[in-house]
Amino acid sequence: MDFTIAAFLMQDGLTSGAVYALLGLALVLVFSVTRVIFIPQGEFVAYGAMTLSLLDTGRFPPTAILLMVFGAAAFLLDLWEYRGRYNAAALLRSAAINLALPGAIYALALVLAPLQAGPLVKALLTVLIIAPMGMYVYRIAFRPLADVPVLVLLIVSVGLHLAMMGLGLVFFGAEGLRAQPLSNGVYMLGFLPVTAQSLWIYGITIAIIVGLYVFFEHTLLGKALRATAINRLGARLVGVRTQLTGVTAFVLAATIGAVSGILIGPITTIYYDTGFIIGLKGFVAAIIGGLASFPVTAVAAIGVGIIEAFTSFYASAYKEIIVFSLIIPVLIWLSITTAVHEDD
Repeated sequence: MDFTIAAFLMQDGLTSGAVYALLGLALVLVFSVTRVIFIPQGEFVAYGAMTLSLLDTGRFPPTAILLMVFGAAAFLLDLWEYRGRYNAAALLRSAAINLALPGAIYALALVLAPLQAGPLVKALLTVLIIAPMGMYVYRIAFRPLADVPVLVLLIVSVGLHLAMMGLGLVFFGAEGLRAQPLSNGVYMLGFLPVTAQSLWIYGITIAIIVGLYVFFEHTLLGKALRATAINRLGARLVGVRTQLTGVTAFVLAATIGAVSGILIGPITTIYYDTGFIIGLKGFVAAIIGGLASFPVTAVAAIGVGIIEAFTSFYASAYKEIIVFSLIIPVLIWLSITTAVHEDD
């Protein structure tokens, strides 16, 4: 291997690592606030990439229909919760959030999809479709189980992953889709060509990391999420609405997943089950960060991307095995150094 090849591999690793960093940060965020190891995070990536791909061809994205299904299920759960104690204000609020909001997004997608709007409009519409799914997933699957042990939440998370992957097959089919880049163009950095899509990936990743820092450090809701992550019961006792923080964490995770799909969709073909592998690589970074540290997770994700790029050159058949085996020494180290093991 010469320096030129190494530079190309390093660039590929940084590009992939930036996407893995977003997924790792989303996983750490959800786990810190809700104790959920969110296996379906990759499904939001696949949904986002495939939704953008369909919008690029002027077709109506079926994820808008899926969003309405999720909203209707959440509304039915609210009706069941309010049985025997009529609360008009709560029912109206539930109908607005769970029925009117998905309906409005569905209508907007119906209007905009055939118009072949610009790439940024299609990207924003994709985020608008995918982001509320996090809220409905939390309401349907996790809010009723907020106080159960972590193992139960993990089992539910695996079941939800299988369900969402199956829904992806139903709505998108088995064929792969590839989106158009947000902008075309290639820039030369010395001898190294850098695509405009790669610059979008680097820029948006940095912007999201900075945005999360500002959100957690300088907003009341962000501080509420931090309090919930540190001590859920203590946060409740001082008046933090842990249901709101849970919803916020899942909406942020879905938004990050949608953005990741928009960024990675133009550089690789996405299938209905591709999100699982991508999400697992973000999970490797989150585990290296102890499912607690955002900076360590981001750095680890870049490292995962670089290792993946170089192993694909030297031993492509064992690329996935090498990447996923990175968590083994970390888990061994954590098992040695952690004195107390908690089940809840």
